[in-house]
Amino acid sequence: MNKLHDAKIFGVIGAIFMLLGGVIIPGLGAVIGLVFLFIAITYIADDTKDRSIFDNYLMHFILTIVAVVAIFIIFFVSVGGFTFFSAMKSIDFKSPQAVWDFFSPYIAWWALGLVIGWIFFIVAAWYLRRSYNSIAEHTKVELYRTMGTVYLIGAITTIVLIGFLIILVAKIIEIACFFSLPDQLPIA
Repeated sequence: MNKLHDAKIFGVIGAIFMLLGGVIIPGLGAVIGLVFLFIAITYIADDTKDRSIFDNYLMHFILTIVAVVAIFIIFFVSVGGFTFFSAMKSIDFKSPQAVWDFFSPYIAWWALGLVIGWIFFIVAAWYLRRSYNSIAEHTKVELYRTMGTVYLIGAITTIVLIGFLIILVAKIIEIACFFSLPDQLPIA
């Protein structure tokens, strides 16, 4: 059974929702996009009989969640939980010294949280690249390989913020990848 045609449809819809999800359906659009992308990746893995496509994509997803959770936990624990927000009410934000005195004890913890999250994010991007390289190998759509590489470069450069723009470009390329997906696997 050929599922590539369905994967193309689900992939295009999912990639668009992942890119514009917050605008299309605020708070839910990206989740819908993620579900559609998982369906598309599952169909491609089934049709190619290459389970590693799905497994690598799943690892990408899990490690991305771990990155976000790690950052959140380190930030939250470092400030002592919700009491931090109550204590912020007492800051005189007109005084740079008062602001510095309040926030400076947390800077090292926040930097550590960002670095740990960044490392997980890079490893997650590496798994996405592996998944998309396998898709490119089976479908002969080299754009998947390009998308995976651009996304990995974006993940690496997020530490200097330009990476977020590069990831945006990668997500646009992802839409083109699914549009380029053939309806049937090429004959080897």
